Order: sequence, then C-alpha cells, then structure tokens
Amino acid sequence: MVFYFSTVVDGREYVVYMGRDKMENEDLLRWGWPEDVWFHVDKLSSAHVYLRLNKGEGVDAIPKELVDQCCQLVKANSIQGCKMAAVDVVYTPYPNLKKTGDMVAGQVGFHKNKRVVKVNVEKNNEVWKKLEKTREERDVDLKLEREGRDREDQEELKKRKKVQREMEKVQIEKDRKEREMKSYKLMDANPDLCTSNQFDNESDAERELVDDFM
Repeated sequence: MVFYFSTVVDGREYVVYMGRDKMENEDLLRWGWPEDVWFHVDKLSSAHVYLRLNKGEGVDAIPKELVDQCCQLVKANSIQGCKMAAVDVVYTPYPNLKKTGDMVAGQVGFHKNKRVVKVNVEKNNEVWKKLEKTREERDVDLKLEREGRDREDQEELKKRKKVQREMEKVQIEKDRKEREMKSYKLMDANPDLCTSNQFDNESDAERELVDDFM
C-alpha cells in the first residue's frame, strides 16, 4: 500500500506520496517517475516522501510552501526526527537517486551530490496536519503506472516527430519554390540566357544534317 496526499499551491495541484515500510520504499525507488522529487530526513531513518511535479516544472522552481509541506511530512514520519525541534531534510530529483546491489533495503545514494538540497526544518504541526487530512491509502501497481506514463511519453514523442517531419516537408517545398522564382527572375533579367532557337536541344551532328538538307 502507498500513502497519497494532495495539496494545492499557487493554484496548482500536486500529489505527494510515501511508502508504508522499507520494503515498499524499494518499489518506490525502482518505479518512481522522472518528475518526482525525493525527500528524506538527513542522517536519520524516515519515510521516503516523493513530490510529483507537473511536467515542465524543475526542482529549482518548487514553491517554498510546497517544500515546507514535504519536509514536515518526512519529519513527522521519522521515529527520531518527529521528537526533535528541528532536523535537516535533504531532497533531490528522483533520477539522481542511486541504488547499488550492496545497499540494504531502503538505503539509497546519489549520482551527483551537488544536486542534493539540504534544508533545516523546524517542527510545524499545523503544516503537517493539514497535509495529513488528505491522506489516502491505495493498493497500486507501481510498475504498471510507470509503464503507462512511459507509453504516454512515447506517444507524445511520436506526435512531435510527425509534426516536425511535416514542417520539414513544408520548408523543403517552400525552398524549392523560392529557387524556381529566383531562376525565373534571373532569366527575365538576362534574356540571352533564354533562346528559342530550334537547335538548342539538338546535337552538333543533327545540326549539320539539317544544314545539308536545306
């Protein structure tokens, strides 16, 4: 089961979700989405919380209010962290997470440490409780959902490529017509380049035969 939360910030809807235990966190690590941002209490055990951004949004542009909500949620779901007045929370884009075979369940590393953001979070039960009220527990197939999301991306890519090919065809035809127009204008400006002589398309030998006949 996965716990889902919903929130609206700056007029945009967001989904936040987390696993129930460390084994479920393994599935989340495997089947997260490229749009996801991962949150965890630094150097303490805690839930793995994921924020699903809307497509086109980047980590650097996440509203502070939204970051605070995710941080309070991950703090509240840390056995040690929930008892502390303040903790450090780290977050990073899902694609930056690194899982190797020697890591235990729930353990994770990073591909690039510079893409990890650390913030100090003071306890704020009001923020956490507001988000907690939206909690919904779902039995979902994370693999199936990820595959569906990837298919949508593939279809969108095909559509973009099709549009691009059509635009290229239009441009090729436009360029051809422009070359023809330039050629016509050049001939109009230089009449000598055009001739109506009946021998223009004939070989020299054919011309001699015609002359003898005449």
